[in-house]
Amino acid sequence: MSSLAQNVTVIPARKKVGTQAPSAAVQKTRVAAYCRVSTEYEEQESSYEMQVDHYTTFINANPAWEFAGVYADDGISGTNTRKRDEFNRMIEDCKAGKIDRILTKSISRFSRNTVDCLKYTRELKAMNIAVFFEKENIDTLDAKGEVLMTIMAALAQQESESLSANVRLGIQYRNQKGKVQVNHNRFLGYTKDEDGKLVIVPEEAEIVRRIYTEYLEGKSLLTIRRGLEADGIRNGAGNLRWHESNLKQILTNEKYIGDALLQKTYTVSILEKKREKNNGVLPKYYVEGCHEAIIDKTVFLKVREEMTRRANLSTGDKKRVYSGKYALSSIVYCSHCGDIYRRIKWNNRGCKSTVWRCVSRVEAGGPECTARTVKEEDLQAAVVEAVNKAYAGREGFMEMLLANIESVISGGIEDRLKDVSERVRTKQAELLEAGRDEETVKQISEEITVLQDERQDILTESALKQDYRERMEDMVAFLNGQTEAVTEYSEILTRRLIEKITVYDETMTVEFKSGLEIDIEA
Repeated sequence: MSSLAQNVTVIPARKKVGTQAPSAAVQKTRVAAYCRVSTEYEEQESSYEMQVDHYTTFINANPAWEFAGVYADDGISGTNTRKRDEFNRMIEDCKAGKIDRILTKSISRFSRNTVDCLKYTRELKAMNIAVFFEKENIDTLDAKGEVLMTIMAALAQQESESLSANVRLGIQYRNQKGKVQVNHNRFLGYTKDEDGKLVIVPEEAEIVRRIYTEYLEGKSLLTIRRGLEADGIRNGAGNLRWHESNLKQILTNEKYIGDALLQKTYTVSILEKKREKNNGVLPKYYVEGCHEAIIDKTVFLKVREEMTRRANLSTGDKKRVYSGKYALSSIVYCSHCGDIYRRIKWNNRGCKSTVWRCVSRVEAGGPECTARTVKEEDLQAAVVEAVNKAYAGREGFMEMLLANIESVISGGIEDRLKDVSERVRTKQAELLEAGRDEETVKQISEEITVLQDERQDILTESALKQDYRERMEDMVAFLNGQTEAVTEYSEILTRRLIEKITVYDETMTVEFKSGLEIDIEA
């Protein structure tokens, strides 16, 4: 049996370059470069320009390569790829078959996140696209490339975490020394001088004072917002549109009284750049008098008290929403169930009128309250009569008010405040001496927090007394300045003088902000 002769013809392989399909024609490798600098410092910016120039020249100098562009992120962190627009554009171009090879300076320039680094290099490797790291001399298509790259990427991530830890320690040490650094961008009322210190912008400070004044006058955040927008006033970001959340931030920001609370938030995840509110996880640092104040501390504490009052406005187990639309809103109460009265428009057989009714009677499912309905004109007349009764008996009332003012002045608050402030300063000195001893720092920080709470309680007590004193002084000023009886109802006068009105079956009790109470038959 004769053997069959076999002819074997070798068909040469057609090398696939990157995402290019194999072809007989010699194809140039389309090479791109990725550059990134992590900060916006001047010396880094020059490095950024140098990287772009270097790769453009380097790629064009190789006759086997075709320049596919330089993708460069300037001033963007490498710990994640979410905000790196050029990096993400480069990946999309790879998927679109426009790039065969990527050059980059080092793994840390490509990514400081091990997971991201491996994810993208493997994704590119699956498309036959190589990433070459110059510093480490690693080619991801090489057999040893991924092993080396995994090790180097982990080291790069560790370096980033170590750097972040050092930065956090530096910030903590700076906080302990009371050195305040505030971002003044979008900070209404302040800017920074050439030394980096906060300085007041007069025209913006007036807007801040207006917000505080209107809030204490009884206006709601919605009413204040609408007023600012109607007057064409811009917020801290330069926008004509305001938000109630912006106003609340302004009303609660201690920087407007010249102080600063440091480390309000902290970084939870270095890689994700995730920050959360610091609810005692890390120590906070309260620095007093670090810059010029726009708002007096007494006014600030009054706003805080009023904000708490509005937030806790309730009757029994029911929560009520504060309204500052009318001077009588949220100050008229029912003597039967303790609920507030609400303004209602009535239309009874074509006869229109405005009345005030107990909310419990108005709302479905409320208690069976028998409180009477009060016509708005009767409620307003009761206010006028109460004011006139106070004016008529001004001699006796003023004697009582002046005696109360005198009793409020003497309280020993200044001595108590001085004592606790001295103790805080002593503990702050101990904190500086503790350096980076974490246990000692934690213990002293907790002691300082207790003292700060004590000091805050004293300040609140002082503000309440000051507020009560000012209310009585305002009543005295009104009685002294009034030359005749009031003839008509005034929203302004009501906001100024009246604290609360309680509606009974046949009478009303009008309570003034000075503490004076007058019964009216109405």
